[in-house]
Amino acid sequence: MSAVAAPARSLTVVQLIPALQSGGAERSALEVARALVQAGHRSVVISAGGRLAGQLEAEGSEHITLDIGRKSLRTLLRVGALRRALAELKPDIVHARSRLPAWLGWWAIKGLPQRPHFVTTVHGLNSPGRYSSILLRGERVIAVSQTLRDYVLSHYRWLEPSRVRVIPRGIDPEAFPYGHRPDDAWQKAFFTEFPRLAGAPLLTLPGRGTRLKGHHDAIELIAELKRRGIDARLLLLGVIEAGREAYVAELRELISARGIESQVVLTPPRNDVRDIYAVSALVLQLSNKPESFGRTVVEALSLCRPVLGYAHGGVGELLAELYPAGRVPVGDRERLVERAAELLRVAPPIPMLQSYRLSDMQQATLALYEEVVAG
Repeated sequence: MSAVAAPARSLTVVQLIPALQSGGAERSALEVARALVQAGHRSVVISAGGRLAGQLEAEGSEHITLDIGRKSLRTLLRVGALRRALAELKPDIVHARSRLPAWLGWWAIKGLPQRPHFVTTVHGLNSPGRYSSILLRGERVIAVSQTLRDYVLSHYRWLEPSRVRVIPRGIDPEAFPYGHRPDDAWQKAFFTEFPRLAGAPLLTLPGRGTRLKGHHDAIELIAELKRRGIDARLLLLGVIEAGREAYVAELRELISARGIESQVVLTPPRNDVRDIYAVSALVLQLSNKPESFGRTVVEALSLCRPVLGYAHGGVGELLAELYPAGRVPVGDRERLVERAAELLRVAPPIPMLQSYRLSDMQQATLALYEEVVAG
């Protein structure tokens, strides 16, 4: 899918990121790299590499392996190598997506006879301070949500608001098509693998194995629904991870204490999240710490599946705009149960997604690059 029309002139854009393993910043780097190539620009990513590097190169970008993200004093010694790479590439723009790579990029650029433009993206609600402030030094600072823009402007009074642009992350509606239903073979295989999830409305909470994601609240929600005579199932999708065994054991103890072992399933991360969302009656987003964005909210709504979440941070921002019926005050478990029961009974209709699309993000980012170069 082409993101933009042919450019007035070809740009060379270098993105700096710690590695290409997984995560929102990494995914955004690949998506922008793809758009650059499709628009006729030269796209380069400098990172320590990882499983996504092959995809990046297959889609037409170049990758230079340089560990610029490891939090070690030795990493500072790589400024020279980065400066030499940039001197050879002669980029129009250096776009930093993480704090340590941004610092190295900042110092490397200072030693170049022809300095490229410096652009940054703030992907998360980083602790305010000097270390994080490097991401606010770009000629343009991209914030992935209005929540994040408000956050950085409130903590860095010297930051000119005109330099901070909101460009939300986006999802591909073709990857999460409106009204999608998985085929019978997938459904049979899924419910054969997890028979406890069959026979009642399914609530899915996607999120890694950390208590910040609100797994305890989801478990208490199912227990309270059961107490009220409402049958439901819960899938804690992606919670089983190496190094999180003690946390998973804690969750299983709570599930057992509430007497809902037959209604809850825990799994490692899976690749069929689209189909899981599509068979879910509700997708939950119960992070107790505000998040900068909420990609799962957009993915589920794109599929026409209701979302129930806490109304703060990027998740609250998305729900307020796209699905107000799914908002609940943070930590208000009573309201959470009441709203879940309401949505399970009758969920308000969900219109087809007209914003937060991948192409919107790509077009806006490339337009920002053109604006910076044009001065």
